[in-house]
Amino acid sequence: MSTTAWDPAAQLPRGTAVRYVTPLREGGSLPGVVEADDLGTYVMKFRSAGQGVKVLVAEVVVGELARQLGLPVPAMVALELPESLARYEPDEEVQDLLRASVGLNLGTDFLPGAMGYDGSTPPDPATAARVLWLDSFTANIDRTWSNPNLVVWHGEPWLIDHGAALYFHHAWPGTAAQAAPDPARFARQPFDATSHVLAAVAPDAPGTLASLHTELAPTIGDAVRAAVAAVPTEWLETTGGLPTTDAVREAYVDFLTARLAQAEHWLPTDDVLAAARANAVHGRAEARRTVEQHAARRIVRHGEETV
Repeated sequence: MSTTAWDPAAQLPRGTAVRYVTPLREGGSLPGVVEADDLGTYVMKFRSAGQGVKVLVAEVVVGELARQLGLPVPAMVALELPESLARYEPDEEVQDLLRASVGLNLGTDFLPGAMGYDGSTPPDPATAARVLWLDSFTANIDRTWSNPNLVVWHGEPWLIDHGAALYFHHAWPGTAAQAAPDPARFARQPFDATSHVLAAVAPDAPGTLASLHTELAPTIGDAVRAAVAAVPTEWLETTGGLPTTDAVREAYVDFLTARLAQAEHWLPTDDVLAAARANAVHGRAEARRTVEQHAARRIVRHGEETV
């Protein structure tokens, strides 16, 4: 474990939400659109939603890794949610969520007019391969045809919603009597790419992902440390086995570094990619239905005439 000091200046930029605009009800965790004091508009992901701040940590780490890989991801900021915004929200469900989330939450840049991904506007094959590599590396199980977690903005797919990745932190030991977390199991955990939304878009030449891993691996160690450094300290939950926030940061680095060295266990093989291509026809149809359903709900919600 490294003893290198963590620089607070490397954490996400910060701001304050000044207006709650509307909830986004397509997702299960009820994120909301907010305006902030930097004049930006953001999708706020709340610290009290779902599985709590660990989801926000995964969002930052994987999102920052994606950015360092040159992938299109919305910019992220840490946004303070004042109690006053929660107090005046008329929707009871939203008000409960806001009240429970007063404090520091995650804001991702709002992409106005973005549409759900249905496979009709795929990224180029090289980009698809990088996304697949990233999701395999971070064990992000949530980029499938049933839930692509991609949006199309200005004709280009953008990556969103990485909270399901890095599942290992939900099982970290909680008492001092328990040993510090062991990265070995995560390092060897296979990744099922047969339903991955971009697996069929990646190049079909034999050994494509293995070659990409060879290219990326030498630089990913530094990228991991930079991504972990971007996480606000307030979201790092200490445990008996990890008694300080610095120890928590080092644990994330240790887990990802260990996995990087065990790619033979998790990197999708050519056979897996062939199976994914076979699943893609049905998957695209499923994704199109989902996009159409979300669009219909937005029309009804805004009181517009349906056709």
